[in-house]
Amino acid sequence: MEQKESALGGALKNFSFDGSAPGDGLGRQRSVTETYGRMTFGKKTMARYLSRSVYEKLINTIEHNAKLDIEIADEVAQAMKEWAVSLGATHFCHWFQPQRGVTAEKHDCFLGFDSQGLAIYQFSGRQLIQGEPDASSFPSGGMRSTFEARGYTAWDPKSPAFIVKTGKAAALVIPSVYFSYRGEVLDMKTPLLRSLAAVEDRAYKLLKVFGNRSAKFVRVTAGPEQEYFLISKELFSRRPDLIFTGRTLLGAPSAKNQQMEDHYFGSIKPKVLDFMADVDAALFECGIPAKTRHNEVAPNQFELAPLHEDANLAVDHNLQAMEIMRRVADEHSFAILFHEKPFAGINGSGKHLNWSLVDSDGNNLLEPGAGPKKNIQFLVFVSAFLAGVNKYGRLLRTAVADAGNDHRLGAHEAPPAVMSVYLGDHLEELLENIGKTEVTLEKAKAAIDMGLKHLPVVALDNTDRNRTSPIAFTGSKFEFRAVGASQSCSSPATALNLLMSWGLDLVLERLGGQGHWPSLRPRSSLRATGASGSLGSAPRAAERGGAGSDENDIAERALKVVRDVTRETRRIRFEGNNYSQEWLKEAARRGLSAAADTPCAVEILREKETIALFEKYRILRKEELEAKYEIKLEAYIKTKEIEIKLLSEMAMTYVIPALLRHIGRMGGAKRSLEGIRSKGGQLNKALQECGALLEEIYCGINRANDALSKSTYDNDLAKRAGFLASQGVEVLALLRRHCDRAEEMVDQRFWTLPKYRELLLTL
Repeated sequence: MEQKESALGGALKNFSFDGSAPGDGLGRQRSVTETYGRMTFGKKTMARYLSRSVYEKLINTIEHNAKLDIEIADEVAQAMKEWAVSLGATHFCHWFQPQRGVTAEKHDCFLGFDSQGLAIYQFSGRQLIQGEPDASSFPSGGMRSTFEARGYTAWDPKSPAFIVKTGKAAALVIPSVYFSYRGEVLDMKTPLLRSLAAVEDRAYKLLKVFGNRSAKFVRVTAGPEQEYFLISKELFSRRPDLIFTGRTLLGAPSAKNQQMEDHYFGSIKPKVLDFMADVDAALFECGIPAKTRHNEVAPNQFELAPLHEDANLAVDHNLQAMEIMRRVADEHSFAILFHEKPFAGINGSGKHLNWSLVDSDGNNLLEPGAGPKKNIQFLVFVSAFLAGVNKYGRLLRTAVADAGNDHRLGAHEAPPAVMSVYLGDHLEELLENIGKTEVTLEKAKAAIDMGLKHLPVVALDNTDRNRTSPIAFTGSKFEFRAVGASQSCSSPATALNLLMSWGLDLVLERLGGQGHWPSLRPRSSLRATGASGSLGSAPRAAERGGAGSDENDIAERALKVVRDVTRETRRIRFEGNNYSQEWLKEAARRGLSAAADTPCAVEILREKETIALFEKYRILRKEELEAKYEIKLEAYIKTKEIEIKLLSEMAMTYVIPALLRHIGRMGGAKRSLEGIRSKGGQLNKALQECGALLEEIYCGINRANDALSKSTYDNDLAKRAGFLASQGVEVLALLRRHCDRAEEMVDQRFWTLPKYRELLLTL
């Protein structure tokens, strides 16, 4: 953590906020390093407001998983209140993640009364630790009746409280878990925290097997890269489909969309850069380590990427960042779109979740080390991950399944629904050689010389990037690219943690449990990455020490684990183009699942093997998984029904009136041409086409209404979702096709909906 903070400080040292940022009273803008985390109850603030003993106990809970001492709650609450009030806060709330995919909060005022009836600010330890929101309308998947309204929130001290401030309001926000009166899990944060405990405990055990004596713990780190679109707020307000669904349900393609690819990494427009500057300022004040901003491929599409941090905090920060971005966009007269596919025919938006493991000494366990022992250790950790994906990779597809992401997965710019892993040529070749027992591999790191003296020689990584892979190893982490832009990272991170926990148990069992690995001789194992950039060569029998030595025994067992896992996981490793039809055929031949839609993807939640996995690691019980299954199906059904109903309404109230006006104008033109020699032959043809199209749109509306009736007729969630995923999607696509054709034909003066060329190419 110290290394991260130092890197962050160096990166932001000379960066200043804009004119709206706090100053020093002398006209000087405060630098980021002065104001970073100002709105967060982090370590610096804790140290200033808490007694030393309480501070140390709280830090012990946060950093070392010590049980929270309830006795310190009152002092912590008092400190939080004083700090929050000093920043203008009048209310507090527990901030949690119900299973509808967004955050929730209920604000309570600090107001209380003393013994004389005078108004005072009041906030107790009990109010900090526990809240009680009405839980009746949150999705529970049938675990509770709607009249059973009691739910509980409980403070998560590992995610620091923060201040949300608008023009007139300020509130203390307390990240929390959420559960029912009987203890059922009702949120997405609780499974995440449980899965983090499972994977971190097993990763720590594996470190001990390799003889690590200095590390005190292992933590999962994450860094979600957030893609999004910006459009004019005024144009957004004239598109009912964007307002109610987040995507355009109709819209003909513009003559120019992203064909030229001139937007990607292009110069950022001043208006957008001002928006980004204000977003960064707000994020930095909340202690959110935003690092990178740039134009994405599609017009008006952009990306925000953070530095990596503890996974629990990274997930909370991403959700917080999305809210900040919405607020700042509104202030800049923009509307921000997080939908996975807001515009047809151009790139959608993902949220690439970078995932890794780091020990307390700051060593990344998914990065080749500076010594032979650590390189074998690295390969064993990679093997554990591969084993988990090979066994339970379908859970990753389930974790990112929803109606919005179904539009993106498998499209040109997004990974397919097939879950495979890309390791890169060098690591793949190394594992294959180990699998064949031909473990010697020397591969120097290449370089590019541009032939110009004033340009540096550029060193190449040992492998290229594969942007088509859903799970790509990128040198020191796995990048899960299938997460949708609108989604919380809680479920995807939980799935990654769960798969890795199972894989770690597998390699621990094969290694024989706890053990000790003395210092290895230079030729006794894989050689360290050095100036050559090679992972080096593995031990040959003649180069090892005594046959009975502990060193040789553990080295042999570790390499055997890597060798066996390499052979067992070939089916989920793929280095080529994941977009190609050939890969889809090959994936089917390998027996890999390709769930094309959410109803198919969530079926795994009801399988005995899945239930056993979640219960083994105490993540969710069978009843909670069944509830999760129903919640996902209900959300899918409601989304598709809203889309069908809304498109039907828009076709009737926008498209048909515009087309009728156009036909009327053309009819008048036809009458004006009567008696003229040409008799308007082409005009007659165009009128006939318009009339036929009008009939098709009316028929499409009727089909849409029929689909809605059929969807609501059946009470079986799986059947309803399946129907909407097939016939419902077809009805939407057909009606849209007719509406888009009308847009291309109708006089511009009659078409009242903003077109793609306005939404995407003006800002």
